[in-house]
Amino acid sequence: MVEPVTRERDEVGPEQTREIPTRMRALVKPVPGPGAVLTDVPVPDPGPGEVLIRLEAVSVCGTDIHIEQWDAWAAANVVTPRIFGHEMAGRVVRLGEDVTRVALGQRVAAETHLVDWTCYQCRTGRQHVCQHYRILGVHADGAFAQYIVLPESNVWISDTLPAEVAALQEPMGNAVFSVFVEEVAGQSVAVLGCGPIGLMSIAIAKRAGARRVIATDIRSERLELAERMGADVVLDAGAVDVVERIRAETDGDGADVVLEMSGSESALHQGFAAVTNGGRVSLLGTHAHPVTLDVSSEIIFKALRVYGITGRRLFETWYQTRALLEEGLDLSPIITHRFPLSEYRQAFDLVAAGHAGKVVLLPQED
Repeated sequence: MVEPVTRERDEVGPEQTREIPTRMRALVKPVPGPGAVLTDVPVPDPGPGEVLIRLEAVSVCGTDIHIEQWDAWAAANVVTPRIFGHEMAGRVVRLGEDVTRVALGQRVAAETHLVDWTCYQCRTGRQHVCQHYRILGVHADGAFAQYIVLPESNVWISDTLPAEVAALQEPMGNAVFSVFVEEVAGQSVAVLGCGPIGLMSIAIAKRAGARRVIATDIRSERLELAERMGADVVLDAGAVDVVERIRAETDGDGADVVLEMSGSESALHQGFAAVTNGGRVSLLGTHAHPVTLDVSSEIIFKALRVYGITGRRLFETWYQTRALLEEGLDLSPIITHRFPLSEYRQAFDLVAAGHAGKVVLLPQED
């Protein structure tokens, strides 16, 4: 535990105070290249319109693995040194000037796209694709730390949720956006890839009234989680003909909706082959390398509607996410591991190997 040099006292609740240290532990990418360092850094101060948050739970995302391993995407996007991590929840412990919406002691999560609110996209309701957006933990210091400063505009109040679930609202928003970009009630839905966001998509589609949800993956652990999240049919993509089975499960028609969550080129082609003529495909999985599509036969002649999904709609998706959680959608089966921040290496290895659901780091625990 880092020993602070000096301390000051800020109110965090009606009946308690908590000492705020001047320094904290944080997981830092210090220089370009593989690896990360758990080190001692100053606790940031909130400026005007910002709040200081004492972090309680931060979940590990695939983006964090890219940064830790330092692949081509990370090299092109991350300027070091950088505290990374972004799927977070914590308590507000200090307010900057001009903060009016957020109160001390509230549990909050974070919308991780920091947008300018002035560009063409922001002024026409498409803030999630702001021309100048920055991403928490990528272009600005993130949440693998004990404290973080956020703009009040990016804070999502989450007092009714446990910290671990509150942190998952950010990736859950990706799933909500993927599912709800069009109607799913009464339709057959195929979810290709049962990582955490794919698993969330299964539960969301079922809650939204999908007639049948079919899930595919190549890992047995994830297929078991897919069943727990409500999938009607699970298919081992390494052992069966996915397209044939999806068509068989949909009376030969093909799925009305395909959610491609894996970033696998083979799954991408399976999705376009398995979707019904005139159906819809949502693409969330990202690809490490360019892929080749026969646009005429796979998309045009099938009259498909294809949506690229990035981030969440600000803040429409957050309201939808909150409503689903308030109605009883349960994310707890997805959380398979918890570690103190100091054991980040074990957490990252589990996520990179694909042998976990959602892994949560606890910044305040030794």
